[in-house]
Amino acid sequence: MHDTNKDMAEQVIRMSGVNPRKCMKCGKCSGTCPAYDEMEYHPHQFVAMVEKGRIEELMASKSLYKCLSCFACVERCPRNVEPAKLVEAVRLLVIRQQGKNYLKAEDLPALLDEKIPQQALVSAMRKYSK
Repeated sequence: MHDTNKDMAEQVIRMSGVNPRKCMKCGKCSGTCPAYDEMEYHPHQFVAMVEKGRIEELMASKSLYKCLSCFACVERCPRNVEPAKLVEAVRLLVIRQQGKNYLKAEDLPALLDEKIPQQALVSAMRKYSK
């Protein structure tokens, strides 16, 4: 595995908190996926590709945006591998590599509003910063 691919795979695993090596490739996650027919890479394939470090292929895939983030794959997995979290981590990697991480801590005071839950701000910080 190329060093860059290995680094990106490690970053995806770290961001998602998922261990793709736990996957036994049973395909139950893909069998329950409502977007199965629309995806180039199905949930079990996505997990295998992360494990093998094929992150650049995933980043270029339309499957990344076909995932509904419904977590049906997470519910169905007998080994608690969470494919949807891997998809989200790869999406975040795409955002970060496109230079879209424009939110900085010093920008937060201007965004504060009583109606915005703190969880939304924390989530934005996690998504749009490295």
